[in-house]
Amino acid sequence: MTTRLGKASGRERWWAAPPRPVWEEPPGRAGLAGKGLVLTLACLAILFPLWIVVVTSLSSRRTIDEAGGLVMIPQDITFVAYRELLSGGQVSRAAVVSVLVTLVGTLFSMAVSVLCAYGLSRSGSLGHRWILMTLMATMFFSAGLIPSYLLVQSLGLMDTYLSLILPSAVSVFNILVLRGFFMGISQELVDSARIDGAGEFRILWQIVLPLSRAVVAVITLFYAVGYWSAWFNASLYLNDQDKMPLQNVMIQLVQKQQAPVGLGQAIKTGELSGLAVQMAVMVLALLPVAVLSPFVQKHFRKGMLTGAVKG
Repeated sequence: MTTRLGKASGRERWWAAPPRPVWEEPPGRAGLAGKGLVLTLACLAILFPLWIVVVTSLSSRRTIDEAGGLVMIPQDITFVAYRELLSGGQVSRAAVVSVLVTLVGTLFSMAVSVLCAYGLSRSGSLGHRWILMTLMATMFFSAGLIPSYLLVQSLGLMDTYLSLILPSAVSVFNILVLRGFFMGISQELVDSARIDGAGEFRILWQIVLPLSRAVVAVITLFYAVGYWSAWFNASLYLNDQDKMPLQNVMIQLVQKQQAPVGLGQAIKTGELSGLAVQMAVMVLALLPVAVLSPFVQKHFRKGMLTGAVKG
């Protein structure tokens, strides 16, 4: 009797808990070694080109000539390319323009996106459904490049820094992510603050935003990287070379082989290598994103997943 009951209970346990798939089982030593190898190769594939760019930017003209181009092994390290680029010429001016446009544009975009997302997250706000549908329609339908150019021209924004900010100031995707996160905040908490006499701006500033630091950090990073990396608006709306951001100067240097103002003579006389200058400009363009990304990385997963799931 005991044996039969034991066999029956064993069958019940087998039917209640079927074996897990192979991919859900913990990996063995061979699996861990394979994962480590794949991750190592992926890291090398990403870091090796960056290593070449940095080493080439720090190499002398003689080292670059001996290597026949890009340098992999550092020799005769020199910072002459960076010193010349940051000595007050076109590149340093373009870097200042990029920094200012990124700071002002990110602050403006975050202010508009947060206010819009908070209003759309309140179900009783005026016309929030129609506004939400209108914003979502812009994700699928666009007027095109020519109407956008004519609009910027008619507003008198040509050859101004506002043309680098206003045409791409708002991202509907970022607004939807913020709205989904705001909707996940406890309504009882908001109602209690409203009963205590707090207005909408105070609720947003002192309750909603402190609870939404993760998603706000992620969206801020999205906007900042977008402004810092943008080059199309400048090439379309700017004609003054003194107002060009760093990305456009890098395009002129790398693709069109045009030396920045103030460096042409140094390259012609052999004091500088044109390839070292190109690599140095690339490093300057990548440096802010590489420095700031680790500080926001801890918020990235929480902010994006929570905003997406609760939306």
